[in-house]
Amino acid sequence: MNFVFISPNFPHTYWNFTDRLHRNGVNVLGIGDAPYDSLDQHQKDSLTEYYRVENLGDYEQVFKAVAFFSFKYGKIDWIESMNEFWLEQDARLRTDFNITTGIQNDRISNIKSKFRMKEFYDKAGVPSARCERVTDRKAAEKFIKAVGYPVFCKPEIGVGATDTFKIENETDLDNFFKVKPDEGYVMEEFVTGVICSYDAISDSQCNILFESMNVWPPVADIVKKKLDLMYYTASDIPEQLRERGRATIKAFGVNQRFVHLEFFRLTKAKKGLGKVGDYIGLEVNMRPAGGYTPDMMNWAHSTDVYQIWADMVTTDKRLLPDHDEHKFCVYASRRDIYKYVHTHDEIIERYGDRMKMCERMPEMMVPQMGNQMYTVLLNDQKETDDFIKFVHDKA
Repeated sequence: MNFVFISPNFPHTYWNFTDRLHRNGVNVLGIGDAPYDSLDQHQKDSLTEYYRVENLGDYEQVFKAVAFFSFKYGKIDWIESMNEFWLEQDARLRTDFNITTGIQNDRISNIKSKFRMKEFYDKAGVPSARCERVTDRKAAEKFIKAVGYPVFCKPEIGVGATDTFKIENETDLDNFFKVKPDEGYVMEEFVTGVICSYDAISDSQCNILFESMNVWPPVADIVKKKLDLMYYTASDIPEQLRERGRATIKAFGVNQRFVHLEFFRLTKAKKGLGKVGDYIGLEVNMRPAGGYTPDMMNWAHSTDVYQIWADMVTTDKRLLPDHDEHKFCVYASRRDIYKYVHTHDEIIERYGDRMKMCERMPEMMVPQMGNQMYTVLLNDQKETDDFIKFVHDKA
């Protein structure tokens, strides 16, 4: 099997994906813009060959790299980046090289367009906030008249919390049209809730081989207000989220993928959507959760999601057994601009025996992830809440 992995060096923990493929006997061929010498040694050991391009965003360069691998090693069986930024390019490459193990051009807009997503939530029977494309001021006013203030605006194609707007009144609406970037936007009715993700690996028939829940704060507020970040992998999945997550995967036809589906758990009832505690669809991300979240899922569930994914690629099955022990894995970070009640040394002294990661974050990830992160393994929700408070309490 020939597997082309796009940008295997980012995030740096993605060497685990290529490593497990290599262990399963896959011919792993890397394409990236980083110098070969800069790759993690684990990454080097797991790649049969690495082709460096000057610019991963230049389709012709990447196309030539895949063509070279195809000429040298034979038909390419898989192309994958596991990275939101390259999903459209991945689909184009699969289409051009007739690779059917993944989403091609004819389906990519279904998973990238936040407007198009809504029809598939409807198909799944999963409630989701009403949404409209923001074509002009008149269209926006018509939508607001139907749903009322506040509303939330975000790029129709995009990821993360940049260039998003909460609009609470006409003044905010005026400002939105003055400063919004020149790209397609969608406007949604505003809902009050906690973001919970359904993270899963599916086989070729959209059956679930692994599933987990992560709980997140509103990332838009984290970035804009420079708040401290916390999120965690829970020990179990509420049954309604499990059912709606699985239904969403079936409706979108998401097979042979590691996915990150976002839902709101309502903290305030919303007419037409649900009562407090219900889960409603937010958006789909057809790649693993960002950062170190796959590792957090491993620790929480005593498993290896990288191996489960690689076994899916090579056997279409889950070969690793499920374990009885499931805990909470919690990430909490700090920003250098604040002073805190407890010192770094106090955190290490109190939680060192349960600490899984403790490191500085790269500058490009600081707006979302903070400067200094701590990740620990805990027993329950109370210990989770206590840890977050201990790390985040400010002087």
